[in-house]
Amino acid sequence: MVVMDIHEILKYLPHRYPLILVDRVVSLELGKRIHAYKNVSINEPYFSGHFPHHPVMPGVLIVEALAQAAALLTIRSENMEKDTGQVYYFVGIDAVRFKKPVIAGDQLVLKVEITRQLKGVWKYTARAEVDDQIVTEAQLMCTARAI
Repeated sequence: MVVMDIHEILKYLPHRYPLILVDRVVSLELGKRIHAYKNVSINEPYFSGHFPHHPVMPGVLIVEALAQAAALLTIRSENMEKDTGQVYYFVGIDAVRFKKPVIAGDQLVLKVEITRQLKGVWKYTARAEVDDQIVTEAQLMCTARAI
C-alpha cells in the first residue's frame, strides 16, 4: 500500500493552490484503486460566491478532486514522472450523480478504481463520500498527452 502526504502529492500533480484538491492518500493499490481525502474548509475561495447564504462545494470541483485522485493512481501505477512534457487530461465524464451537498467542515473521501486501460486511455469508477454516505458518483476517462 502506498500512502502519500501533501508533500508527496505535490511531487506528482502539477496542480497548486487554489486547485489542488487532494490532501492525503491513505491507500493506493498500484494498477487498481486509490483512497484519498480532501478536507473542505470554509477558507476555500469558491465559498464566498457559491453560495454566500449557504456555502456548498461546487460539484465540478468534487469531480475534479476525483480526477486528481485518478491521476495520482495512474501516474504512480505507470511510473510516470512530473514535468516530463506531458499532461494528464480528462477525455470523458459519464454518469455523474450528485446525491448530497458538500459543505465546509466535511472531509471528502475520494475512492477511485481503474476499470479499464486501453491504448493510453484509462477508465475509472469514482465516488466521493462524506461520513460514509455517497455524495457524488461518476465514470471518468483520462489520458496523458504530450505538451
